[in-house]
Amino acid sequence: MTEYEPNERQQELIDATNGIHVVDAGAGTGKTFTITRHYANLLEQGDVEPEDILLITFTNNAAGEMKERVVANCDYSMSALRDAPINTFHGYCHDLLIRHGFDAPTRLGIDDRITSSTQLLENEVIEEDRFREFLDQFIEAHSEYHDYFRTLNDATSLLDLIKELAAKGVFPTDEGWFRDGESILDGDYEGFKTLFEEANEPNEGANGATQSDLRDGLSGFERDRCYEPDAPSENELRDGYPQIDDAWASRAFDEERDELKAFVHDVYLEYIAFALQRNYLNFSFLLMFTFAMLCEDHSLRESVQFDHVLVDEFQDTSEIQFKLALLLAGTDNLCVVGDWKQSIYGFQYASVDNIRRFEERLQTYKRELNGDHARVDFPVDDVNEISLVENYRSTQSILDFSEHSLTLPATGSEEVGPEIQDDITSLAATTEHDHSNIEAFTCDDEQEAILTRIQEIVGNREYAVEDEGELRAPTYDDVAVLTRTRDFGRELQACAADYGIPVAYEGGVELFETEQSILLLAWLRILEHEDSKRGWAVVLEEAGYTLDEVKHVLDTGAHPASMVEFRDRLAEAETIGGIARRVFDRYGFDDAYADGLVSLLQGTFDSTHHNRGDIVRFLEQSLDADATHEVEDNPGGDSVTVQTIHAAKGLEHPIVIMANMNQHRFPPSGGGADRIRYEEPVGLRQSKRYTNAHGRPHLYDNWRYRILSKCLGREYDEERRLLYVAITRAESHVLFSAGESPSPLFENLPLEPSTVEPDVEDAAVGGTEQTQLQISVPVPETPSGQSPHSLMDDSVFSDVEDGKGMEFGTRVHDFAERYAMGEVVEPTTPDERNVQTFLDSLPGDFRVEENVYLPMSVDGQQVTISGIVDLLHVTDDWVEIVDYKTDRGRHAEPEYRKQLSVYYHVVQQEYPDRRVSTSIYYTADGEQVEIDPMLLGELGELVDINVDETHEERVEYPQIR
Repeated sequence: MTEYEPNERQQELIDATNGIHVVDAGAGTGKTFTITRHYANLLEQGDVEPEDILLITFTNNAAGEMKERVVANCDYSMSALRDAPINTFHGYCHDLLIRHGFDAPTRLGIDDRITSSTQLLENEVIEEDRFREFLDQFIEAHSEYHDYFRTLNDATSLLDLIKELAAKGVFPTDEGWFRDGESILDGDYEGFKTLFEEANEPNEGANGATQSDLRDGLSGFERDRCYEPDAPSENELRDGYPQIDDAWASRAFDEERDELKAFVHDVYLEYIAFALQRNYLNFSFLLMFTFAMLCEDHSLRESVQFDHVLVDEFQDTSEIQFKLALLLAGTDNLCVVGDWKQSIYGFQYASVDNIRRFEERLQTYKRELNGDHARVDFPVDDVNEISLVENYRSTQSILDFSEHSLTLPATGSEEVGPEIQDDITSLAATTEHDHSNIEAFTCDDEQEAILTRIQEIVGNREYAVEDEGELRAPTYDDVAVLTRTRDFGRELQACAADYGIPVAYEGGVELFETEQSILLLAWLRILEHEDSKRGWAVVLEEAGYTLDEVKHVLDTGAHPASMVEFRDRLAEAETIGGIARRVFDRYGFDDAYADGLVSLLQGTFDSTHHNRGDIVRFLEQSLDADATHEVEDNPGGDSVTVQTIHAAKGLEHPIVIMANMNQHRFPPSGGGADRIRYEEPVGLRQSKRYTNAHGRPHLYDNWRYRILSKCLGREYDEERRLLYVAITRAESHVLFSAGESPSPLFENLPLEPSTVEPDVEDAAVGGTEQTQLQISVPVPETPSGQSPHSLMDDSVFSDVEDGKGMEFGTRVHDFAERYAMGEVVEPTTPDERNVQTFLDSLPGDFRVEENVYLPMSVDGQQVTISGIVDLLHVTDDWVEIVDYKTDRGRHAEPEYRKQLSVYYHVVQQEYPDRRVSTSIYYTADGEQVEIDPMLLGELGELVDINVDETHEERVEYPQIR
């Protein structure tokens, strides 16, 4: 298929300009291509403009890609579509609230307002910290609810409950619950009764009926349990065979929960008010207020509705998002696109039944929304179904095999219902070859076994991959190892590094557990409390001090002079970004983790609103919470990719190894919700109750919930869908691996696993990393690492009144880098416009953000000074070093001369046959100032190095890691 040759099913969707359409877009079927062509075709209709179409995507990146591809297929330019409503649900709701939601809180009876200054709080660790602060106030004000808090393992689990209820459209008001929210909390008895009857159905044995799963599950009902006096005995409950009495269904379901609902209501409502008072909203509250506003303000709703609504990745929408789509649709031109088999975001409250049961929910939600007013005034009975079935990624063998994953039992006793198989729409491959190897293997040392198999695969034409219709031997770059959890991938990367096998990890990383974060936290603790033993112990140990030496320093307070001096220099930094950069420069951290931390901290904190104590607490809590952030740790060039399945969604790889299919890992062990929880169809429940029974207060087990839970079971469908997503990433070959304890998902694969004997060979594969300018010298035994900033006197920056700040400088530098590299970026400030004009005037080639390393010998010690050159302007006879400065004055020029001198001596040796000059480009006024570089000897006199400093900066070779 090319961009100009849609297949028959795709063309059907492209041409569908009217009516309700639900599109089953299987993996690799060209979904984005088809949606964007459909959008472009709508614009070709004479009466449709971009502002008439709402296109909802799942991520901001997807929205950007959609715009680019629409532009490629219509007469509109990117600038014309700049303000087109192509957005995420959260992004669109945020815009709508800023424009129209000033009084949206009053819809819930909250006397507060939403303004343009109301912040969107995206960081979960920070919100959890604020929620703890709220709970402290709430607990003090509500003694009547103390017993509920006694039941909870972690009171912050109530925040998860609030977000889950918000995703279902359940909101509190000052008078109760918004619309029919309370009925959802009450649960659905008929739905539960169906589950009860299924669990209580007798099993068939060789000699007739045997006991039901429910009766069997209630064996040991009283063992290690303490129930309230009204609980039945096990004999009473399990009386009768082969099933328990049907009357237990209603007895278990019917429970007095008014007080429990009141507790959740008050926590929920008062937390919303707390957030508004603190001037922030979370993602859940964005949707909540938008939904309430559109429900109640009929004229506003009608004024913002669209003629066409398209929703991509519909399998990942929540119930409130489905309802929002209906409220925003002014006509029946509603098109939703997705694949229920790839619904893997249940933990973010996505509801797979939005697409699996689309027609049923469409009618149900219209009925609910129109209960008291005609909010959805178009017919919903005529739904057109389109299935995209031609797959442009995988071989037919892989596509056929992938269907098995959706019906694999995830436990030894699980039975997967036939309705799953009935809902599967088979895909048809369009590849020219079907040469797939589909294999499984095990080994007690699974990581080394995976590396062994990778080495066997690379260069082996038995695992040939298709490349533009031809088969070729695979490279490392063709192989992706996918995992259910992050930790295995990181461990595999570390194991591969021991053998020199290039592995790129892409996805969520526990950034706060890295050495960079630990050392930054240590120095922040020292800045916060200059005698912080927790801080000093870390930095002293990192510097090579023994435990006895560390203890002596902590006991005497005789901190090394160089460290005290560094602490004092850190204290002068005005922003967290400045502090972090100085710490990372000290230790030679110039990598994805350091950059990720600086970006995260700068985006989260500013010097005006947060003190160092806030930042220390944030780092500590992020560490405790195992918080993750997206980081690409890539050696460059030909390297194996390691990703979680969630990170791989939407991507494709020639060869996929699905790893770590072990017990408690895939599927992972479920921690479960806390003791106050919402579950369908039983509603809001608590598994334990703190009450005064049997003559004493105690935390009692809830016998009713015990029966309910035995009917609910654990849901494994999403785990199977994750496996399906992993398999359908593969183009040519797919392998499965497990260790010494394979999970049922692995054991139930229709494959005969082989046993691999690890035999990993040392590999010497060089990645094509970013060019590093470096003077080649013998490697000293213990060189000290410094940056050009360590040579500079920071006091010149301390009294600056009119500076624009580090964040502004970072933005200007980022613009300059991207523009010099040829990206299409538009300047947004006078500084950026000056940079654009300057770069346009240069006739030569650009080398951007180059790492430079200058080894020097100072007093018999070997020192490596390293830094990053903003711009090298290279011509046939001249190399110009340019450093951008956003300073509003020239006060720091003598200090910048030291920095540029380091760059000069590195570049001069890299280009010995060309003239080299150094200059500063002041972005504020567009002036370029040439700087006379210092001699090497003069630079050496500026370096401050002693024995302690040598211990602190252990570097094995003159190069920043």
